[in-house]
Amino acid sequence: DILFLRGWGSADRPKFTTPGINLLSPDKTWSGMRTVAELRREKGEAIPVKQDSLYKEIERRQKVFKPLVVSKSLQKNLPFKTKPKVEKKRKKQLYVTKRAVVSEPGERRLTTLMQQLLTAQKESDKKKYEKKNKEKEKYLSEQAKINAKRGEKAKERRKIFYQKNAKKDQAGED
Repeated sequence: DILFLRGWGSADRPKFTTPGINLLSPDKTWSGMRTVAELRREKGEAIPVKQDSLYKEIERRQKVFKPLVVSKSLQKNLPFKTKPKVEKKRKKQLYVTKRAVVSEPGERRLTTLMQQLLTAQKESDKKKYEKKNKEKEKYLSEQAKINAKRGEKAKERRKIFYQKNAKKDQAGED
């Protein structure tokens, strides 16, 4: 059993440790345990190398992306200027293909796709903006009607109030 006592008496505790003596002082010739590196140097052993721990060249497969495709429903919404056009290969090069701007076919396809997507986005944003403006105008007209009715009612209330006060004043004068 464990008994806890709160008191002011002196009690001896058993010592679990002994005070250490500083053996690293210059007057003593003490040397501690040798490190693993010191032991290996004395024996002439090399550091063991684990094959799993060695750095290796990382080999990554090159990603192959699917070709970019614009859906037909999206193509219908695009203006004619940005719709994808199927052109036959020409015998003579055009000025556009001769000039110094170098862009890869994939890059060209990407830019046209981005242009198409951006124009479609602008069109949808424009429609949303117009719809929002119509709704706002409708809301403001409804609010104007409500405020007009409120104004008429307030005017009517004031009229009645002043008529009653006028009658009281006339009755008080008589």
